[in-house]
Amino acid sequence: MYEAFEIRAQHYHHFGAGTMGLLGWIILGLLAGAIAKAILPGRQGGGWLVTLLLGVVGALLGGWIGSAIFGIGLESFFSIQTWIVAILGSIVVLLIFGLITRNSRRA
Repeated sequence: MYEAFEIRAQHYHHFGAGTMGLLGWIILGLLAGAIAKAILPGRQGGGWLVTLLLGVVGALLGGWIGSAIFGIGLESFFSIQTWIVAILGSIVVLLIFGLITRNSRRA
């Protein structure tokens, strides 16, 4: 029983969730979403609030993909690795959201 908990705790820490609190995740996602919005050309629907919320989702996605594929994830809040992974994840989520909303506006 303790082995399963230990393995789960190690995976949780490897993903980076153990090194930042919930507030840190939210702030990171909000800032990553704002940076991704500034990087992406064109207009994505939804405004800044939706963009910032998608940034939180993107930061989580970036951490998960980085951890699964490259063995890197979200570390500490001030780690450059954390910021790069979070911003790239936010860009991916914003691109997908832009494609979805663009198609729905045409219909």
